[in-house]
Amino acid sequence: MREFVVEADGGSRGNPGPAGYGAVVSDAATGETLAEAAEYIGVATNNVAEYRGLLAGLRAARELDPDARVRVRMDSKLVVEQMSGRWKIKHPAMKPLAAEAATVFPPDRVTYEWIPRERNTHADRLANEAMDAGKRGEQWSPEASRADLATPAVPAPEGPPGDAAAGAARVREALASAGGAGVEDAATRDAPRRNDGTGAGEEALADADADADADRRAAQAVATPSSGWAPADMGAPATFVLLRHGETPLTPQKRFSGSGGSDPSLSGIGREQAEKVAAALARRGTVQAVVASPLARTRETARIVAARLGLDVAVEDGLRETDFGAWEGLTFGEVRERYPEDLDAWLASPDVGPTGGGESFAATADRVAEARDKLLAEYRGRTVLLVTHVTPIKTMIRLALGAPPEALFRMELSAASLSAVAYYADGNASVRLFNDTSHLR
Repeated sequence: MREFVVEADGGSRGNPGPAGYGAVVSDAATGETLAEAAEYIGVATNNVAEYRGLLAGLRAARELDPDARVRVRMDSKLVVEQMSGRWKIKHPAMKPLAAEAATVFPPDRVTYEWIPRERNTHADRLANEAMDAGKRGEQWSPEASRADLATPAVPAPEGPPGDAAAGAARVREALASAGGAGVEDAATRDAPRRNDGTGAGEEALADADADADADRRAAQAVATPSSGWAPADMGAPATFVLLRHGETPLTPQKRFSGSGGSDPSLSGIGREQAEKVAAALARRGTVQAVVASPLARTRETARIVAARLGLDVAVEDGLRETDFGAWEGLTFGEVRERYPEDLDAWLASPDVGPTGGGESFAATADRVAEARDKLLAEYRGRTVLLVTHVTPIKTMIRLALGAPPEALFRMELSAASLSAVAYYADGNASVRLFNDTSHLR
């Protein structure tokens, strides 16, 4: 099914006063601008003009494809909340406009998202052009518009924080990540090879992720399935973009670093990685909220990314890393030397915790699943960045795939990597991306 993004705005110079609206329809997969609409509507209020812009955008999208799914993005909190059904519509001039807007597409095929005004500049410019034309006693015409239908797909992220490029909506890559052997940075990469306790390391990741362009094209393809494997139309899924935090001083040393240790902050390299992630996500422009684990390395990563996206950071305790007990700060080899029997038992069963009262993978999975369900209820139909750790991410991937617990030891997850899972209304999940590190190159 095709998907459009409708951005709409309206304004009134006097409120009420001379008013106009603007609307833009773009392809959600490519970011290409497909249609523009604007009109001077005489004397009206801001809110009426905004609703007129919404109507125009929805109608333009319907003309392009009446069977499409639509994501409406507006900087009017009032319109977004009212059309989402969370606020009542009391103004008599807006009720019929809202009712008409609700009939252009089936309600389950339209979602509404509030965005800051600086991210709605295209529609805002069209609305002002319409009002300027009205002041001259004319109507807006595409020929006289300063807007460009051939807007570049992905503008470079040169603007201030929050200026997540409008054209970036095309890469609605729902990324999906894998749940894992909970070693914070590299200790988990030691665990997968049970025969000798050695790990693949960063070199194996580079080999496995050799063709980033192909990965991105594949992610785009599955983000907007058109037939065959596409799920039933149940409205926009909740998409969790899963970001593993950047490197800490313990990462290159491949030491266990969970929630029971020293709680290290990012290293200089880790902060650089977070900046690169922020730039990549700003170009895509799809993240609507940021939620982080309470540990220092995830909160620091989240703050860097959120500042670029113009968003706040919420904290969810359920996203914290596994507590590795007495193994905190040790390498996999050191644990093998000091606690060989405990390590073998841990590798053999998800119900066994690390030495010294650490948290088992089974207990971690229960906690992560509870946090996942809580966040799904809170962010229904939205795209949310979850900044967390190896084990929670791998666990979400494992649960989404219905894979057994031992799958945790068969996944590679790099620092500052992106993954994504989309969750649908019927309870099904779709892993969209895993361990993407192309933005770090």
